[in-house]
Amino acid sequence: MSRISRRKKTILFLAANPDFSTQLRLDKELKEIEEGLRRSQNREEFKLEKRLAVTPRDMQRAILDLKPQIIHFSGHGVGKGGLELEDEQGHVKRVSAEALGRLFELFKDQIECVVLNACYSEVQAKAIVSHIPYVIGMKKAVSDQAAIAFAIGFYDALGAGRDYEFAYKSGCTSISMAGIYEEFNPIIQRLSPLVPSISGTPSLLTQASSFPGGLENPEGSVSLNSPLYIERPPIETNCYETILQTGALIRIKAPRQMGKTSLMQRILNTAKQQQHQTAYLNFQEFDHDSLNSLDLFLQGFCANVANGLELEDKLSDFWKGGLGSKTKCSNYFQRYLLTTISQPLTLGLDEVDQVFQHLEIAQEFFALLRTWHEKGKNEPVWQRLRLVIAHSKEVYIPLNINQSPFNVGLPIELPELTVEQVTDLVKRHGLNWSNIEIKTLMGMVDGHPYLVRKALYEMARSRLTLEEFIKISPTEEGLYSDHLRRHLFNLNQNDGELANGMKKVVASENPVRLEGNLGFKLRSMGLVKFRGNDVIPLCNLYRLYFSDRLGV
Repeated sequence: MSRISRRKKTILFLAANPDFSTQLRLDKELKEIEEGLRRSQNREEFKLEKRLAVTPRDMQRAILDLKPQIIHFSGHGVGKGGLELEDEQGHVKRVSAEALGRLFELFKDQIECVVLNACYSEVQAKAIVSHIPYVIGMKKAVSDQAAIAFAIGFYDALGAGRDYEFAYKSGCTSISMAGIYEEFNPIIQRLSPLVPSISGTPSLLTQASSFPGGLENPEGSVSLNSPLYIERPPIETNCYETILQTGALIRIKAPRQMGKTSLMQRILNTAKQQQHQTAYLNFQEFDHDSLNSLDLFLQGFCANVANGLELEDKLSDFWKGGLGSKTKCSNYFQRYLLTTISQPLTLGLDEVDQVFQHLEIAQEFFALLRTWHEKGKNEPVWQRLRLVIAHSKEVYIPLNINQSPFNVGLPIELPELTVEQVTDLVKRHGLNWSNIEIKTLMGMVDGHPYLVRKALYEMARSRLTLEEFIKISPTEEGLYSDHLRRHLFNLNQNDGELANGMKKVVASENPVRLEGNLGFKLRSMGLVKFRGNDVIPLCNLYRLYFSDRLGV
């Protein structure tokens, strides 16, 4: 593990809590930093200086006089509005991201790390990181408790001789260990030299490289450390709180490519940070033969969970005698998996739609999950099992209301991204767009997460302009050709019933009432959205493409 250099470093603690603003426990944060450094094994290598009720002039003078290597600001941030310092009367004096960027440019050869422990300070962090190697800001509002926990973890790690990357992770872990659901709020920005493009202007791709992982190809789930994951409040917080409850069950429903797996992975990660054992199963990976036999299916299910937990499968010890397959499966969990591990077990079951196609197995398997959930209300061993289930389709299979896991637990339906969330994603791709440009993008793809990310990825890499995107997107020439052809193929299955339904939808300028379950099936595919009991195309991309291909 790399460590920070051994020359003595000055930490400058700057605090501001102007009159008429929410009062913060800045004294507590400062005290925790002081005590952490005082008891650290490398305490002689740090010098802590502090300036309270700081004004913009105080900040500039303190940096000039004290020559700090680390700056820690604790106070209020208001996103684009800047950081809130104080004026000479103790009232709010906001300093913009641009002004902060110019200030830190003066000291780029001196300062190594800046910590902005303030709400919505990611904007300022992005401006400062153009000049400073490491800058930490907050994506959203941060509570006093989380701010203090982050500071404790961060400076404990520095005091132990760890580097800034490790200290950042330690701060996030400290938040999680305190049972506060804000561990993904702090974001670290890293200085990346901007490589001039042919025109001499730094490329958008290079600008985005200050994010961990840079620009990612928008395929599959969004990685845990990606800056491109957009939260949809209060969904994440509700899930993180629920999964820590005994016998928890969360069921996530949304069309494909809406972010189900990305959310599930974050729920599992939250559980893991709370010392849960976790296992993730994607039912698309199950062999076709195993889905034709309940006994083989449950054996495969048990073996896959054991493999995810890095345990021996021990199926031979439990799959014998005259007991039924479901009883054997329950015994395997109760007498082996849940007793072998000492922590709670959080199980992520993804793409369970695959099981819907096999009626007998679906009825028995989902009834078993419901039984386990009910046992978790009273039996200690089953209280340690937590379930996260994700599916795209409506549950059309006949399930007894008392034997279904789809009418209990925390239901989550992932919505499309809002204008504000798309605007945030545009900025995270390094694109400086106007409101009109953002509305133009959404006029074509609405807030569909995959469609939005695919478009921004291509435009941030300068592969096409917004004008070209609008022109070619609903055609086979455009960037969505594979995506659209897959939907077209699926629509034309089953005697074209779905294609005829979609044809009616795109042919009308008004919401359309469809017979039977057609509307729900098209919604499960992600092609439409409901307006009351009627449906409309999810976005103009689908209206234009399917109008042409279905002969409207």
